Amino acid sequence: MAEVEEAHPTVHDGDILKGEEKEEPQNDEKALDNPTPLSKNAQKKLLRQKRYEEKKAEKKALEKEHKKKEAERKRKEWEEKLANVSEEERVKLLESRKNLRKERMDQRNQEKEKKRERLFKTKEFGQNVVVDLQFSHLMTPNEIHSLVQQIMYCYAVNGRCSSPAHLWLTGCDGEMGNQLQRIPGFDKWIIEKEKESYIEALQDRKENLVYLTADSENVVEELDLNKIYIIGGLVDRNRWKGITMKKAEEQGIQTAKLPIGNFIQMSSSQVLTVNQVFEILVKFLETRDWKTSFFAVIPQRKRCQADSEEGIASDTLQEENEQKDDQIARKKTCGKNEAPCDTLET
Repeated sequence: MAEVEEAHPTVHDGDILKGEEKEEPQNDEKALDNPTPLSKNAQKKLLRQKRYEEKKAEKKALEKEHKKKEAERKRKEWEEKLANVSEEERVKLLESRKNLRKERMDQRNQEKEKKRERLFKTKEFGQNVVVDLQFSHLMTPNEIHSLVQQIMYCYAVNGRCSSPAHLWLTGCDGEMGNQLQRIPGFDKWIIEKEKESYIEALQDRKENLVYLTADSENVVEELDLNKIYIIGGLVDRNRWKGITMKKAEEQGIQTAKLPIGNFIQMSSSQVLTVNQVFEILVKFLETRDWKTSFFAVIPQRKRCQADSEEGIASDTLQEENEQKDDQIARKKTCGKNEAPCDTLET
């Protein structure tokens, strides 16, 4: 049975990124200072992951092109329909579409308001989860970009959740803070944003801090509302193994690992991305079931064959959610005579 995954992400950013740029050489002197060298086996995994990401990017590009063609087809059909009816019928069709858009907009606004109510409520009564962003000096620009994307997906997933967590971002300073500020609508996010470390921001609750790391001997059996769970925000390509455990020990705070090994046998990498760890936590808040949470989030390619067959349905749902997340900060408008837009705003 494989060990539980590390709480900070590595190479598997392809799980959530859309069309990520080819990685630039790692020329950050600080990030390359005393890193753990990659073994031959790790290098092979990196190569396999690169191929996987390339195939996934190609698949998404094809899907994007298909959607573009489909939108163009609907637009032409709409224009032809308007051209072949009387002026009276044309007015009725335009009015009908206008009312339909209004209904959709009203429904979307209601959903947004409900989301805001859930997030504000969880600030007072919800489970606190921290993403520790004090590792930016160990990452290259591409890795920082990957982490920012993962944080965006954390917020999107949390907003959809019926029992969301209260998300904290600590260490929002320097280049990491600059990158976060570039996210559309970031200033309106209903979360806690702290330039200070979690130790400083939550110093009066230090005894309740729990750093999630695969190196811990403690296993999380149940999420405790009194505890504050910390996820290491580090995209490190396996260079800094054990760094979160060492940090927690030096700070004198508790550590724990998720009970993944009790439910799933891993087939490859034992490291999850930040958004995957966060989504597992919020999924557990909804279901109170670890197995359901793991199968809903952990990619099929990371599970052994028997586990993978059991989790096919969950992977389909996960892929649908990823497609929704890809629409963050994307806005589409419809012209007066265009076909109706079917896009979903996150």
